[in-house]
Amino acid sequence: MTTQPTAPKPRLLSALFTTSIAKTGGRMRLVAGGFLCLYLGIGARLVYLGFKPEPPTMRRAAADAVAAARPDVLDRNGEILATDVKTMSVFAEPRRLIDKDEATELLTAVLPNVDPRELRERLGSRKGFVWVKREVTPHQRDEVFHLGLPGVGLLPENKRVYPAGPIAAHVLGYVNIDNAGIAGIEKYIDGQGLADLHGFGFSVTPEDLRPISLSVDIRATHALRDVLARGVEHFKAKAGAAAILDVNTGEVIALASLPDYDPNKPPDMRDQTYINRMNVGVYEMGSTFKALTIAMALDSGKINLNSRLDARGALSFGRFRIHDYHAQNRALTVPEVFTYSSNIGTARMALGQGVERHKAFLRKMGQLSRMRTELPESAEPIVPRNWGELNTMTIAFGHGLAVAPLQAMMAVGALMNGGYLITPTFLKRSEAEAKKDAPQVVKAETSEAMRYLMRLNAEIGTAKKVDVEGYYVGGKTGTAEKVVGKHYSKNRLFTTFMAVAPSDKPKYLFLTIMDEPQGLPETHGYATAAYNSGAVTAQIIERTGPILGLPPRFEAPQQPFPLLAKLGYTRANTPATGGGGH
Repeated sequence: MTTQPTAPKPRLLSALFTTSIAKTGGRMRLVAGGFLCLYLGIGARLVYLGFKPEPPTMRRAAADAVAAARPDVLDRNGEILATDVKTMSVFAEPRRLIDKDEATELLTAVLPNVDPRELRERLGSRKGFVWVKREVTPHQRDEVFHLGLPGVGLLPENKRVYPAGPIAAHVLGYVNIDNAGIAGIEKYIDGQGLADLHGFGFSVTPEDLRPISLSVDIRATHALRDVLARGVEHFKAKAGAAAILDVNTGEVIALASLPDYDPNKPPDMRDQTYINRMNVGVYEMGSTFKALTIAMALDSGKINLNSRLDARGALSFGRFRIHDYHAQNRALTVPEVFTYSSNIGTARMALGQGVERHKAFLRKMGQLSRMRTELPESAEPIVPRNWGELNTMTIAFGHGLAVAPLQAMMAVGALMNGGYLITPTFLKRSEAEAKKDAPQVVKAETSEAMRYLMRLNAEIGTAKKVDVEGYYVGGKTGTAEKVVGKHYSKNRLFTTFMAVAPSDKPKYLFLTIMDEPQGLPETHGYATAAYNSGAVTAQIIERTGPILGLPPRFEAPQQPFPLLAKLGYTRANTPATGGGGH
């Protein structure tokens, strides 16, 4: 048996693990080619992603929303009342966060006002985008940036600021954290199309938007608010408000309602303490409504300035009796009804017109329906459900019908400007624009007669406290008892005072209201309108007259009421005949 020789095993193993230089070079080229293909693939992918449109994400949607700008708001002289400034906000993308607990700890360390538990819940969500903190300080912005956390970043936002603070706050309103208008002119701006632009994704910058010019004069508003605040404090009133209206254009020149707020730090909208009492509150306006009643009677032609009304005793209607606060117990002429503020005389005038004519006149004067202005906030008047003769009697002197004070100003303004009912506006406009669609609600002669009565009342009647030297002011007081538990309370008063300046050529109508002012030793304990709202109105006229460009005249005009001159009335306190001015 022959045995074949075999190769030694060590040589076989050696051959297996032997690498030649030729084979090594080929393998290296193969590996290098593989890496080259890999890098080419990665590079191509990066180029593709760079040119590919980014899909809409929550982050981009939020960026578009916060970047939306608002137009500047200016006063009538070009002073900035509201504008945007750039600020930064911190956001996070929870899906990109590596360690959410660490992110929460680091972020709350540099943003101490952020609640750690709430932040951890947001970061633990499945959302693609969440806010960490809006409107951070520059120092906080830098600290967040230096943290270098993946999935945490900064977005620029537009923050609304109000340089004048609470001045004209109730006119301007305010915005929310997303720069959307919540109240006042800010909400009006959104309603004019700005919100739609933002909603459709249009990117707008401040340069794209024309500033909004208001009718308000910030200087006059500051002076008015300062005087009003002192008055509310002095007379210990719960609240107060005041406004100045241009009777020829309907422009609201100044408005303040106290308590007010700083729109840079707006209050809770549900808190009724901060409502705009000139536009939203509705009140019984007291004897200022007598101007409307007398104008109605004069315009009807049934009475004139020399007519007499029986005020010899209380006016009875069933179990109700109407008395005069300044009872004269005799027949009164129309000017005396106004200057003595006779409830009996005005009630008789209204009864002489009848219930339906009375209602029709007040409706024509815009007192029975909601008044609309640029401000979204407004109030519906409180009108009697079953309006009978008793309602007509009491509404004649300002009880039983509640309206917004600015609404009452609109009506009295028509009695001053020649008879044109001009809806108030908070936007700047000309007299021609204002009267273009304004109906004439009373005759020019009636308007002049009412200006005469207003001036007469400031000279010898209940409005003497507002007879500011040099401005030929006319005025009317109004004191109404507040309803408490369905009954009128004699100890809780709502006082109003209206004044026009100058009476011969009216330009501005002033109104001051006070809620529950208190009697003081200097007022002999009286808390009626002349002592508080009247005194404050006089100070407002003194402070704002020079600002408004009203030149003081220290000599009375020679013929202030030319239409009445034919009847012998040359000056308010010097009638030619009879008892017309006493």
